[in-house]
Amino acid sequence: MFDRLDDILIRYQQIMEELGDPDVVSDQKHFTALMKEQSDLAPLVEKYQEYKDTKKTIDDSLEMLEEESDEEMKALLKEELAEAKSRLPQLEQDLKILLIPRDPLDEKNVIVEIRAGAGGDEAALFAAELFRMYAKYAEGRNWKIEMMDLSENGIGGYKECVFMVKGKGVYSRMKFESGVHRVQRVPETESGGRIHTSTATVAIMPEAEEVDVQIDMKDIHIDVMRASGNGGQCVNTTDSAVRLTHKPTGIVIYSQTEKSQLQNKEKAFTLLRSKLLQLELDRQHEKEAAFRKNQVGSGDRSEKIRTYNFPQGRCTDHRIRLTLYRLGDIMNGDLDEIIDSLTAADQAAKLSQLDEAS
Repeated sequence: MFDRLDDILIRYQQIMEELGDPDVVSDQKHFTALMKEQSDLAPLVEKYQEYKDTKKTIDDSLEMLEEESDEEMKALLKEELAEAKSRLPQLEQDLKILLIPRDPLDEKNVIVEIRAGAGGDEAALFAAELFRMYAKYAEGRNWKIEMMDLSENGIGGYKECVFMVKGKGVYSRMKFESGVHRVQRVPETESGGRIHTSTATVAIMPEAEEVDVQIDMKDIHIDVMRASGNGGQCVNTTDSAVRLTHKPTGIVIYSQTEKSQLQNKEKAFTLLRSKLLQLELDRQHEKEAAFRKNQVGSGDRSEKIRTYNFPQGRCTDHRIRLTLYRLGDIMNGDLDEIIDSLTAADQAAKLSQLDEAS
């Protein structure tokens, strides 16, 4: 590990020297690439420097203790030595985590699909509440939400909701939300007070840009039509809605949230690219099946990942056996404790695999 860290430190110093070269600064593309590499390596280099400083403190304290005769000074040195030794294991753990290969998708925006599952109207109401939960979470992190498609059931529920979340590190925080979310509660229409179980499926897809996914227009069939439902003055008066059919996969995308046909077409292609990227990621995950067993959940949208139990005020994430009794806060977007726990479990699984490999 430390040989690798030394190599990274040498590379970091090389980058800093290059960034000071006027010829490099004038080459915008190369300069931008170096700045990104420097930014990616900086946290690891800073942590390694802190580790080396702590090791030096330990060595210096041990050396001075052998030479020191003053008891008061010895006591101070022993205190400094104990403090440095206590910091060392955590610094080593932090370095191991920083050395885990970063998911190249972590900085991507995401497209979220929420679909009502078993439970009829109650499932649709729950799907709408999940959207509000994620919207509140996004608001708390200063992320932006852009609605892409919405199908309502007439009583405030969502049969299907598709939206994009834009911001820093969105995919890194949201990627563990894919799967089946289950709600247990007494519906308002239930006169007997019985608890019903309903489900909604959440799919988290990294936003795919044109450089990520190439689409052959020969594979696309485009239909335009009049939009239906809520959508402003142009609804049912102009052919603004767009339906894309990707012939090789059979994926159909319908977009009608904008008044402009061009804008709807752009949104439809954005969603199609993300779906095609997700298909490719799923294929890669199948090839890495043994590795996926060590990760937190499969990312499969058919996997039951979480239960929201309203009578008990309880939220349970089944993948890491985490139960929290503050459901109200969670439904209002306070997801950090769950997401932090999932991230920590995922890092621990990856560290375990790295240790096995070494």
